[in-house]
Amino acid sequence: MDERVVRETVHRLWSREALESLAEFVAIPALSPAFDSGWAATRHIHAAVEHVRSYLEARNIAGATAEVVELPGRTPVLLLDVPARAATNPETVVIYGHLDKQPAAGDWSPGLGPWTPVVKDERLYGRGAGDDGYAGYAAAAALEALHAAGGSHARTVVLLETGEESGSPDFAAYLEHLSARLGRVGLVICLDTAGADYERLWLATSLRGIAFLDLTVRVLTSGVHSGHGSGLVPSSFRVLRALLDRIEDARTGLMKLPELSVEIPAERLAEIRAAVEEGLLTPQLPLADGVRFTSDDPVELVLNNTWRTTLSVTGADGLPPILDAGNVLRPYTSLKLSFRLPPTVDAGTALQAIEKALTTDVPSGARVEIARAEAADGWAATPRAPWLAATLDAVSDEVFGKPWRALGLGGTIPFLGLFGRAYPDAQFVVTGPRGPGNNAHVPDEWLHLDQTERVTEAVARILHAHATA
Repeated sequence: MDERVVRETVHRLWSREALESLAEFVAIPALSPAFDSGWAATRHIHAAVEHVRSYLEARNIAGATAEVVELPGRTPVLLLDVPARAATNPETVVIYGHLDKQPAAGDWSPGLGPWTPVVKDERLYGRGAGDDGYAGYAAAAALEALHAAGGSHARTVVLLETGEESGSPDFAAYLEHLSARLGRVGLVICLDTAGADYERLWLATSLRGIAFLDLTVRVLTSGVHSGHGSGLVPSSFRVLRALLDRIEDARTGLMKLPELSVEIPAERLAEIRAAVEEGLLTPQLPLADGVRFTSDDPVELVLNNTWRTTLSVTGADGLPPILDAGNVLRPYTSLKLSFRLPPTVDAGTALQAIEKALTTDVPSGARVEIARAEAADGWAATPRAPWLAATLDAVSDEVFGKPWRALGLGGTIPFLGLFGRAYPDAQFVVTGPRGPGNNAHVPDEWLHLDQTERVTEAVARILHAHATA
């Protein structure tokens, strides 16, 4: 493979055709179904799919077919199926991205807008540019560059869904529907994540799972004067606080239930330490005056955010605004509880343990109600194969000029858990060109164009290495 031709082809495509079509994609308000209940009627999602399908179909990729698959009542997916080229590896490669978008989410800066593509300072501004419209274009450009340079790749399927921003509710059905067609998947490349800078290749190696529920503690059928009832009936807030103390140490934030903890893999710990030693992964948060982080050790901070369960109270009911609050013993207190779970915790088992702790032997016999309880597993990458480790080292040196780094993500991305369960033995490359300040989900979203070219070139070289692995 002529690596110079790969780089030149990627640059040419991102300077012209790919950038032009991605800018047109930005102009389509393809809101995810969670933000557009009438998506099937507005057909903005369908317009986005058709726009990208037309682009892919027009590319010069030998043997490729672009197809829209739409199961009844579900958001569509777009497939680009490219037959193997000079490969000895019989596995299928899946390259993932998504075409649905977040809403505008507030006022954008003067001259910018969610559906107005603007190229400025080597950035493409607009909703969906970086999250995640670039993915299909990067995958196609990598394949085109390989063909132009005489490179190889196994059969490659670019799979673009349209419900990721809504939690990928339809994706499991599509993975099952397409399982026979995809065959034996040995490499999954997910182009929908961010790194800690724009200078190197970043790989996500884990995601936390999640469990959440609405918890209500009820002690009265109606409120009473606190002078008449306090001391006779327990405060619903005190009972609720006692129940939470069964799960979380209020002083340290550590979990008390064994179902909520795991042993941190040595490989992940080594990756975290390597990044921290270079001054990377330092949290940037708007702390109030005088507030300190939960630890002075930066490694512990990363572990807290990626491999340990945390509890956040994200909503409350039964508490009147302070200015409206009288001397009343309130009948109930409700809290929305959100537990971020370690990547390898069984989310269903964790949720059962939480519910048991909250409903067993309740103080004073207070009535406990649990509603809208749900859980989703996290994801952890399989051990890295020697061919992939060697390729990542070479790509980092020759394309980025700096060593690649790995990071765990504190959030939850359901599609990765679905991929992990569907293809437990596959190699995973979870990467992307997003980084600090790129504003995904908030006003002024932008895509770093130079980093996008480098990531695209990296994908091409990983495909080439996999072809004979």
